[in-house]
Amino acid sequence: MKKRFFMPVLALAITSLTMTSCKKDVPLTSETKEVATTKDGAVYTLDTAASKVDWKGYKVVKTESTSHFGTIMFENGEATVKDGKLESGKFVANVNTLSAEDLKDDAEQKGKLEGHLKSGDFFETEKFPTATYEITKVSATEGGDYNTLLDGNLTIKGITKPIQFKANVSVNAGELTIATEPLDVMREDFGVKFQMPIENGLLKNEVNLQIFIKANEAK
Repeated sequence: MKKRFFMPVLALAITSLTMTSCKKDVPLTSETKEVATTKDGAVYTLDTAASKVDWKGYKVVKTESTSHFGTIMFENGEATVKDGKLESGKFVANVNTLSAEDLKDDAEQKGKLEGHLKSGDFFETEKFPTATYEITKVSATEGGDYNTLLDGNLTIKGITKPIQFKANVSVNAGELTIATEPLDVMREDFGVKFQMPIENGLLKNEVNLQIFIKANEAK
């Protein structure tokens, strides 16, 4: 494995896409796994072609030359909307769709990195092909760049942790959109603990994730 192929990554979740930037040194985490939402409301079905997770990972020094970035696509998902507001949601990402977009012009290296990320060193997709994010609480916020705080349970490699995202949520004319703030998630918390030989550069524990959701009201 060449020196440039350190492991950045996920997730996933339940994941979206273009290059994202990290805004926090410490990841946000919610305090509980308990579900406070209900299934009451209109059902919205995930548009899998228009939804995704963006991921970005780094070596210890965060520079554009020591990072990889890409996307993970969703395979299914559903949300409920009550009184015009998001009430609940659960979204399942297909980790086998993990793509290293920074290597899109180098098919050989792209394939090598993606294969390594899906192997037992990282996400072990043969055993754990999906990752999920289930919303457990939705809170409106005032001021700032985001109108909603989402508490939820993120599951990667069979390990579930409570994770909190700031997000912009919109419900309009039968369409739900969710765009979260880029957030650092600790990959080792989910059993992704691979490290390269120290001479090749240590990998950051943090993986930056951003989730993009589009869902349409079921008819």
